[in-house]
Amino acid sequence: MTAIRFKHVSKRYENGALAVDDVSFEVADAAFCVLLGPSGCGKSTLLRMLAGLEGISSGEVHVGDRLVNNLSPKDRDIAMVFQNYALYPHLSVLDNIAFPLEARGVGRKERRERAAKVGASVQLDGLLERRPAELSGGQRQRVALARAIIREPKAFLFDEPLSNLDAKMRQSMRAELRSLHRRLGVTSIYVTHDQEEAMALADQIVVMSAGKVRQIGPPMEVYNAPADRFVAGFVGVPAMNFFEGRVTIDASGVHFVCEGNLLPLPRVWADKLAEHKSSSLALGVRPSALRVVKDGPGLSLRVRSIELLGDQADVHALGPGNVPVIARVSSRLDVREGDTIRAACDPVGTHVFHHGPLGELICGHHAEVAPVHTSQPSSLASA
Repeated sequence: MTAIRFKHVSKRYENGALAVDDVSFEVADAAFCVLLGPSGCGKSTLLRMLAGLEGISSGEVHVGDRLVNNLSPKDRDIAMVFQNYALYPHLSVLDNIAFPLEARGVGRKERRERAAKVGASVQLDGLLERRPAELSGGQRQRVALARAIIREPKAFLFDEPLSNLDAKMRQSMRAELRSLHRRLGVTSIYVTHDQEEAMALADQIVVMSAGKVRQIGPPMEVYNAPADRFVAGFVGVPAMNFFEGRVTIDASGVHFVCEGNLLPLPRVWADKLAEHKSSSLALGVRPSALRVVKDGPGLSLRVRSIELLGDQADVHALGPGNVPVIARVSSRLDVREGDTIRAACDPVGTHVFHHGPLGELICGHHAEVAPVHTSQPSSLASA
């Protein structure tokens, strides 16, 4: 069993900068955990502290049943895969893969046999005698993976390993990494700022901001029920739209009022929202939750540009208060630049937050919520 535990871990540099601030969470044995957040949020620093490449200012890091704070990197039995591959240019692919075994004193014949077997497991057959310079970026990344696998470590650490690859290769390598993890069943922690990558790979996502953990959970839980406005805005492509306003609750129902626009909300949210009637709040709406309607309650949007994406299109518009808004709709929708359209909000994909950039969630996505009754959508409304 190789669970990994962070207990009140912090990292403060000599200049006083706090890179990691009192982080505590556990990665279960054989789980694939992704540390997700913007540049400078502390995710790579946390990974490097786990690997022993950075000192820990306070707290404890456990790998399995061992406290590893004071162990050297080589004694932690952890393999790390970096963004820049870190291959030896003068060695063949086979010898690069076998190098960790050579450092352990394994005989030449045995290490080459094991390296060939591991190389085949990551589809490097036929490339084992080449040098790294003769390989594509995706192939070099496979060599780095194979070199980590051959060590048979207790855990794998990945520090943005796919960021140097093109979009098509990143997608292919994501699938390979996920398949590899299922076969090996080794506890893995993966650092990225790419939330699509996180959603595709993770069993567990740890969202970080400014050195703190904002939310921990399975990918769809983090997406559907973001803990706060930061998580809601960071996880999702395109990003969630936000509108400032207040809530009204009366006989006609529950509504969010924004610059004169009236947006119906599910009645089941009334009790939770009642205590916030006099407060400034934020309404978060996923782009896919905005649908075009002919009339009735909704947001008035002035279309600035349209980004065609095949079956779908992203409509970039200005909403109430000239707030930028993105609506993801059917590409068959008859909308042109300069048009003014009206958009209603589906309950699924709509959330209410406390005011402020880190405002906590008050009410949000519930798939079982009955649709809010508004005027009938246009026949051209998005699917």
